[in-house]
Amino acid sequence: MKVLTKPPRIKVLEAIGAVGDKRVTLMTDVKASVKSSMGDREYKVVLVSEGNQVYRAYSSDNGTIHRGYIGYPIIAFMMVKDILPVDGEVLRAMTGIPWKELNEKYQKYAIVENIVLSRAEKMGVQRQVVDDFVNLVLKKLGLMKIYFDESLARI
Repeated sequence: MKVLTKPPRIKVLEAIGAVGDKRVTLMTDVKASVKSSMGDREYKVVLVSEGNQVYRAYSSDNGTIHRGYIGYPIIAFMMVKDILPVDGEVLRAMTGIPWKELNEKYQKYAIVENIVLSRAEKMGVQRQVVDDFVNLVLKKLGLMKIYFDESLARI
């Protein structure tokens, strides 16, 4: 099993967007389904605590499987389970964003992040509030060890 790395910053925003859009469905205590922003994909997420900030995880999203980072479906599941924090203002600002459409159109996370931060500002949520939230979540993820465990796909 390999340790998943910290995700790109935008994945934290995609995750809280999934929570805000109510696209995270808990199946059991350790298993959830997360719908994509376009609703055309559904990701299976399994997260098993090994205690002391150590987890075994599986998610069927590309970032987790092919790039080896903690994908947004895992982060969203951790937010719903109160393992990671949720900020109500940021949640409101990240709800209803067509992430896939933006990511495919602009092909650069930095551009998409700028677009959603500008949108948040227009909604009255300061860029600094969003940045602070992302930094907090990434810091908490950095304190954890999350192992990719493909055998969990069978659960």
